Amino acid sequence: MTTTAPPQPKASALPVVFKVWVGAALISQLGDAALYFALGWAATAHGGAAAGLVMTMIVLPRTVLLLLGGAVGDRAGARRVMLVGDAVMFVVALTLALAAWRLGTPLALLLVAALVIGVNDAFYLPASGAMPRVLVDSEHVARATAMRQSGSQLVAMAGGPLGGAVVAYAGLPASAAVDAATFGVVLVVLLRIRPRFAPPQPAERRHIVREAADGVAVVMRTPGLRGVLCLMAAAAGFVIPVGSLLVPLLCRSRAWDASAAGLITGAQSVGTVAVTLAVTWKGTARRLMTVAAAGMVLAALGLAGLALTPSRAVAVVSALCGGAGIGLLISHLAPVLITAAPESHLTRVQSLFTLTQSAALLLTVNVLGGVAHAFGPRAGIALCAVVLGGCGAAVLVGRRLRTA
Repeated sequence: MTTTAPPQPKASALPVVFKVWVGAALISQLGDAALYFALGWAATAHGGAAAGLVMTMIVLPRTVLLLLGGAVGDRAGARRVMLVGDAVMFVVALTLALAAWRLGTPLALLLVAALVIGVNDAFYLPASGAMPRVLVDSEHVARATAMRQSGSQLVAMAGGPLGGAVVAYAGLPASAAVDAATFGVVLVVLLRIRPRFAPPQPAERRHIVREAADGVAVVMRTPGLRGVLCLMAAAAGFVIPVGSLLVPLLCRSRAWDASAAGLITGAQSVGTVAVTLAVTWKGTARRLMTVAAAGMVLAALGLAGLALTPSRAVAVVSALCGGAGIGLLISHLAPVLITAAPESHLTRVQSLFTLTQSAALLLTVNVLGGVAHAFGPRAGIALCAVVLGGCGAAVLVGRRLRTA
């Protein structure tokens, strides 16, 4: 595996078929964000324990079945898996809309819907993550990945407010109906596009469990992939909890209101989106791992500033710089992961990537919560800065990691 990106001509454009798919996928993702908000809101009417159970019914099957979902994706092809997943979710979302309209939001209905969504995600997410490699030539993969990431960041920023607006206006039935419509859009697009290569022939296949295990083995023996997965796990585990957990706690400890927390997390998202959009437009730097590591160090510096400053304005600027570092990291590390995977193992590598991030997040959110409770949120943010800075410095100093 090489960590040097191939040269990209300035006039080179991403294929139209990929742009169309990304547009449809982001529309569907926006519908999902609105539905997830609506499910969570409806579940809170049954109490905190019930709301936690509904969210667990999404996360648990998704986590348990991810490796199997990756194996199915490599066996059947990412496009076919996504076609089935979109068709299933179109029916489920439409059924949920009708049921909620007639019956309201009983807990049993919410739990069944959450379970189906979680199972579907386990198969759909690895296939979706492999699509840039499936639809785009290798010289365009980095820019294609950056385009998808920047779009996902924008959707994440807009999803919550959109979900709140739809729920406030028409409730869960409208949110589910909107989501069904977005699945219909991406389903039509997938029916019209064709991948660059086909899945393996039946003669080459083994038992599905062995194929899932083989995906793990490929990652373990492919030079550099283990290191990339570890870095992505560190990024997920020590970046995501900052916005969702530590920043709100920090603002409360400093007697800042909710608008300050929103401004800080928004600034971080803006920095990330700005960098990934720039990479989409101009392409990645040639030394992918070096720039990714530098992004990790920049993110750590931003978090350090956030932990140390008593000023709101400086906190916002620190979050913006940290977000820019995160943008550099993900836009230069993700192409290494997706281009290093063999074509026969694309979705299995993506499933392990998602599983690694989920496991890291599950661990760190509890550890950081404990640190924040015992020593304050500043200590939790400082710990995130130390871990991210240490990982980035290790890559920059260690030639073996930098040029794996």
